[in-house]
Amino acid sequence: MHLAVDASPLLLRSAGVKNYLYHWIVALRQTGAGHRISPFPFLDQIGDLTHEQSTLSPWQTVPRIAFLLGSNYGPGWLMRLANHRADVFHATNQVHHPVPGMALTSTLHDLTCWLMPELHTPANVEADKRFAAQIAAKADGLIAVSENTRQDAIRLLGLQPEKVVTIHSGVDDRFFRVSTADADAVRARLGLAKPFILNLGTVEPRKNLDTLLDAWARLRRDDFELVLAGPMGWAAGATAQRIQSGPPGVRYLGYVAERDLPALTKAAAVFAYPSLYEGFGFPVAQAMACGVPVLTSNTSCLPEITAEGALHVDPRSASELASALGRLLDSPELRSQLGAAGQKRARDHFQWGDCARKSWEFFRRYQRS
Repeated sequence: MHLAVDASPLLLRSAGVKNYLYHWIVALRQTGAGHRISPFPFLDQIGDLTHEQSTLSPWQTVPRIAFLLGSNYGPGWLMRLANHRADVFHATNQVHHPVPGMALTSTLHDLTCWLMPELHTPANVEADKRFAAQIAAKADGLIAVSENTRQDAIRLLGLQPEKVVTIHSGVDDRFFRVSTADADAVRARLGLAKPFILNLGTVEPRKNLDTLLDAWARLRRDDFELVLAGPMGWAAGATAQRIQSGPPGVRYLGYVAERDLPALTKAAAVFAYPSLYEGFGFPVAQAMACGVPVLTSNTSCLPEITAEGALHVDPRSASELASALGRLLDSPELRSQLGAAGQKRARDHFQWGDCARKSWEFFRRYQRS
């Protein structure tokens, strides 16, 4: 079969969706013997993954963005022309309309724009509402990255349950293979002399960093550091000022390049991720793959993804978060137990090859005879 995948988020500044698309496309190509995949718009070469900019050069990016805009706001035959031989078109929220003459599918990542619109920009909310009306409601089939996301979509968008299939995402294989020597090297390069708690992600309201900082302030530990890594996002204002003011025992690394993420994650004593809502939670799954003990929220998909491989807390309770952090920091045995359980779960459930094979099975339903 011939699958066309909207890969336009690879041309934009993006985090989770971009991570998903990049590794998913690579895995689909590796597992899809006898099948063809065409990333749209004209992205046969998808470049190297970076979250801060396009995976292609500016001169390669601009005409592709222009074609996407022309397809969205111009004549409908442009999309058909670019994907005319495909059996299925798999859309993202960057595409405004179905492609005539072929099956339509998409991936549902999360429903936060419905559940917590205040945690998103107005533009994001508008884009997701349009996506729900123009793509999800008209799709022949949909992939949800977690069962929690699937249930949210059925309930909030009124989708037929049989139309939505849960296929867990994968974790980049480098997180399973990273060594202690790699971790030691990145610690030395970044000057991380003390054992540390790591939080990784964009600084934005949904990631709930203020509660993590409140919990850390309650602990008053000088034998560990709290290390925050990730770019500044939208509405970071007060949180950004707090981080950059240099609270005791807190290090802010800013954006960390993809190539350094496995080693930095592996180097952590604890991975703390009190996000208010996640559709899958790549940073948590990556920490589990590294064998790092995880402390995360008891909400959204996070208990489903981590299962016995994490401690779960109310993300809005600084006291509960501080208490759980204290337990982990005081118990090497508990950290070792959680790290081993998390790594086993990640290895058993979050492999990109498995995700891709299940995805091809999903797409075969819509292959033209």
